[in-house]
Amino acid sequence: MIAQPSTLAARADLLARGVRVLKPAGPGPFPVALQMHGCAGSQPFQNSYAEAAVNAGAAVVIVDSFTPRGMSRLDGSLFVCTGTVLRGAQRAGDLYAMLHWLKSQPWADASRVMAAGWSHGGWTIMDGFAQGDGAARMTGLTDADPGMLKAVRGAFLVYPYASFPSLTSARGWQGARPKVFAVLGGKDAVVGTGGPMKALNRLKADGLQVDVLTFPDATHAFDDDDANDPRTRYRADLRTQAEQFYVRALRTALV
Repeated sequence: MIAQPSTLAARADLLARGVRVLKPAGPGPFPVALQMHGCAGSQPFQNSYAEAAVNAGAAVVIVDSFTPRGMSRLDGSLFVCTGTVLRGAQRAGDLYAMLHWLKSQPWADASRVMAAGWSHGGWTIMDGFAQGDGAARMTGLTDADPGMLKAVRGAFLVYPYASFPSLTSARGWQGARPKVFAVLGGKDAVVGTGGPMKALNRLKADGLQVDVLTFPDATHAFDDDDANDPRTRYRADLRTQAEQFYVRALRTALV
C-alpha cells in the first residue's frame, strides 16, 4: 500500500488520481455530493445513485479510496472489511482532503456539500464528524481542521457500520449539525441494526435532524446488483426507493 500523505493537499493530490466527476450541463458552480464506497471498494451500482443526483442538479464526486493507494478489491475484502487497515477514523482524512480539493474546482460550490457513504463509507463520514479537535491526530493529516466540515450540509448514510470502534455513539458529532439521512436494512447481517440505530439515536438526542428510511426485509448491500456476499440479496425495487430518498435528501440539505 502506498505511504499515506500527511497533509490535506498531498492526500487530495493522491485521491484525485481516482475520482470520477459527473456534472449537470452548464458551468456551475453546483452543489456537490461526495460518494464514499464500502470496504470492498468502488462499485458500479454507485453510478446509478450518481446519475439520480446529477438529474437533481448536483455534481457528484465518486471517491475511490483504494486504487490510488495501490489496493485492490481483494485487499479491501481481506484487510479493510476486517478492520486491519484503514478504519473509519483514518479514512475520514479522505473526506477532509476532498473538501480541500473542491475549493480549487470552479464547477463546485464547495460550501454546499452532501457526504454520502455506503457501509464503511458511512462509518468514515460518521467518524469524521465525531473526531472534533482530534481530527489531525486520528486522520494522520497535520492540517485537518474540523471547521472544514461546516461545508457539509448533509450526511447520507446507507447501512453504515457504527459498532466498535466507531466513534459516534460515544462522542456524538462534536457540535457539527448537518442534516442526517440514513437507509437501513431490517435483515442486515453484516452491520446489524443495533449499532446504527444507537448512533442515530445519539445524534437525535443531541438535537440533530435525523431522517431514517428502514426497509424491514432488506439485507446489507440490498442495492448492489454485483454483490457476492451470501448474506446479501439485491432488491431493485428498494434501490429505486433509496435513490429517490437520496434525491430528496440532496434537495433538503443543499437547496
